[in-house]
Amino acid sequence: MKTQQLSIREKVGFGAGDMALNVVISSMMLIITFFYTDIYGLRTEDLALLFVAVKIIGALADLMMGQLTDRFTWRMGRYRPWLLALAIPYGLSVFFVFTTPDWAYSAKLVWAYATYIIVTIMTAGVGIPYISLISGLTSDPQERLSANGYRLFFAKIGAFMVTIIVPILAERWGDGNAAAGYQVAMAVMAAMGVLLFLLCVFSTQERVLHKVEKQSLAEQCQVLMQNDQWLILCGVCVTGTVGYVVRGSVAIYYAKYYLGGDTALVSAFLTTGVVAAILSMVASTWITKYYCKVKMFRHSQIGVALLSVLLYYAVKPGDVALAFVLYFALSFVVDLHAPVFWSAIAETIDYGHVKTGKRVSGFAFGGISVCQKAGMAVAGALVGVLLTYFHYQPNAQQAPLALTGIALMLTVIPGFFHFLMGMLMFKYRISDAYYGAVKADMQTRGYATA
Repeated sequence: MKTQQLSIREKVGFGAGDMALNVVISSMMLIITFFYTDIYGLRTEDLALLFVAVKIIGALADLMMGQLTDRFTWRMGRYRPWLLALAIPYGLSVFFVFTTPDWAYSAKLVWAYATYIIVTIMTAGVGIPYISLISGLTSDPQERLSANGYRLFFAKIGAFMVTIIVPILAERWGDGNAAAGYQVAMAVMAAMGVLLFLLCVFSTQERVLHKVEKQSLAEQCQVLMQNDQWLILCGVCVTGTVGYVVRGSVAIYYAKYYLGGDTALVSAFLTTGVVAAILSMVASTWITKYYCKVKMFRHSQIGVALLSVLLYYAVKPGDVALAFVLYFALSFVVDLHAPVFWSAIAETIDYGHVKTGKRVSGFAFGGISVCQKAGMAVAGALVGVLLTYFHYQPNAQQAPLALTGIALMLTVIPGFFHFLMGMLMFKYRISDAYYGAVKADMQTRGYATA
């Protein structure tokens, strides 16, 4: 199998796709809970069911898209045509989910369900082809790792824009109406997402085509259940997503209520986490050139658990400076694993191909996305239940119990899930050397074509 190197232009174009995708992902992780409680006006007890129901539908959409990407191939390739066709519907769905109608509460709840479901389906429509695209760009593990480094770097740039631009633009453009401000600010983000997906489509090339046998859904499930390394990544994805989403969902609450910040401080706090994550992407790519990527994955997530406990006990309400320093450190360490994880998915697919003699690609990527949705559903439900349990009151001075709960939800609770994530990775064994043997075996059997 020949090594295919990707140009800088192609890596940037590939990264632009995740920047577009993160208009939704970052909004759903960092803004949507706060938007629904403090801007839109939903009760915290309604959030848990909303998040669970929507993510179940999203999981089904992911599975469907995984099947579709395996079954159809066009002149442009297997994955990019979906991005081209669905870019504009995706952007429109982002706009509508942040629209607040002046209706009665029950009607607004229905609107929240409808628009959140649509944006989730549209995200599956572009998300599954996008995360699968790396397997079609190159078969070289270092190039995949490098491309995923670019991808995650640009994803964090997208998150940076959401966290720093949206709250500030919403305040400035809303003219006292926060709901109108968020609608206009997210319209800008949605338009940017459409343009970035188009850039991704026209600056990348699918040069690797794997032959995917027609298999029933039951057969594909059976093949994947034999892929022990893919199953480990599923567990890693669920636990990591729960930790990541719980922390991200309450970051705004932490900055506003626990630290006593205004809009500028809230934006700065969120931005601190994103800047740390951007630097983490760069550091991860460099570290994995000299240190085993699997070991780095394990140890970084255990380190996150330790830093989370430190942040909880060291920072008291109003300790702004110390909170920023420790939150930066936590956000830096937590994302060191990200390029490794997204590269590992393609490697487990090849591993499973060699182990079983059958290739499951689209459904494998779709399955990982389902696990991500499952983690989001658990996290969303957990956030809704915990906010209710700790007696959180929107736009009010919080009681000591609520402040303690917000602090726990930013630190110890997500830290526990990252600890589980790190421990699971002790069962993962596909290092670069191991994957080299897998590729050699694939070449001998004639499984892959470029």
